[in-house]
Amino acid sequence: MTHRGSRVLHVGSLSRVEGEGALRLKVHDGEVTGAQLEIYEPPRFFEAFLRGRAHTEPPDITARVCGICPVAYQMSACAAIEDACGVTVDPAVRELRRLLYCGEWIESQTLHIYLLHAPDFLGRDSAVDLARTHRADVERGLRLKQAGNAIMELLGGRSVHPVNVRLGGFHRTPHKAELRELEERLRRAADDAWETVRWVSGFDFPDARTDADFLALAAPGTYAIETGTPTVLRTDGAYSRFPTYDFLSRVREEQVPHSTALHSRLDGRRHLTGSLARFAVSGSWLSRTAVEAAREAGLGDPYRGAVCRNPYRSILVRAVEVVYAVDEALRIIRTYEPPPRPFVEVPPVAGTGHGATEAPRGLLYHRYALDGEGTVTDAVLVPPTAQNQGAIEDDLRRVAQAALDAGDPAALADSALTGLCERAIRNHDPCISCSAHFLNLTVERTSGGTP
Repeated sequence: MTHRGSRVLHVGSLSRVEGEGALRLKVHDGEVTGAQLEIYEPPRFFEAFLRGRAHTEPPDITARVCGICPVAYQMSACAAIEDACGVTVDPAVRELRRLLYCGEWIESQTLHIYLLHAPDFLGRDSAVDLARTHRADVERGLRLKQAGNAIMELLGGRSVHPVNVRLGGFHRTPHKAELRELEERLRRAADDAWETVRWVSGFDFPDARTDADFLALAAPGTYAIETGTPTVLRTDGAYSRFPTYDFLSRVREEQVPHSTALHSRLDGRRHLTGSLARFAVSGSWLSRTAVEAAREAGLGDPYRGAVCRNPYRSILVRAVEVVYAVDEALRIIRTYEPPPRPFVEVPPVAGTGHGATEAPRGLLYHRYALDGEGTVTDAVLVPPTAQNQGAIEDDLRRVAQAALDAGDPAALADSALTGLCERAIRNHDPCISCSAHFLNLTVERTSGGTP
């Protein structure tokens, strides 16, 4: 295969990502002229069928958007509607919400690290294949995931689409003894989380850099999960913040022909949300244990403003976040005092509310408009993967161009470029919806003339 001429690589279905998507890469005379992350799943219409519902319903309805991260949708929905109605929940309830979210972070980040991302670094095709050569490591990952699930089962009523969450709090809050039963399991999980950091630190990380702006919540005094202020870190090192109610004026969505998901720009620029952004914006608020883990992982010192812009090393940041989530879960359990009431009433008020939390994949924003009867008249959901698509496409162009410029015949083969591009996509752990597929590849080549 020569470096000249034109060709189009079409990956019909991406493997080891959550959902159905494709990739089209266009190359002409050694130059990458286009990279498109195609999301071809049918629209799901959640925003449409939220309209006309009672204001108490979105936390349960939006949980069905994702089976891996239902808590993120529940917490963002609760935050937005409680904002519209002018209600503040009890501090102990806020802590329980954070604990529930920690459970989701543990299970979701661990799923990505062990089952979706690690095979890329170890030359394996799948988690099943990985288990044949790294059985003890995969078993450790499954134990960690089960620990996160145990938190979700206790607080949420079940680990998938929790049913105990409600507007204003929970239908039922646990007794101290029930939470204490999780302590021993989480102490073992803390050891597994540390071993995960040490394990992934030994992977071989290609050199790469994302030039997207970072966007994450920030909550001084704590690593933002279920609350915070949207904060931007520009590529030139400048920070800025804006109120959550300004989100849609700063993050503009637009339709592109090749995707049923909207693309987003932050102040007209590509941006990235997720683990890399959180670590850059709020790393100094990690727990002492997680800071030690970050240093051991080679991510630098969060207390000194460490920033990681290599998407391949995002797996390290996710491992550090698992350490933090386990540490934070143990802190909440050890200081827990049952709230005086499991929930506060949220009477309907005509108005608009805004809420944002940090799903494992990044900042998730909800906005709801209510009438005086508490009926939802408008709903807007902006998930992290939709925000990240543009930055992912930029990474794809850079990765593919670097491979072409290197001129290695083996790297220029269609199969090699396909694997390289899929790996670049998986660095960002896109959640398209909850399924995984194998790869179908078609290649279209042309030569001469215009691309």
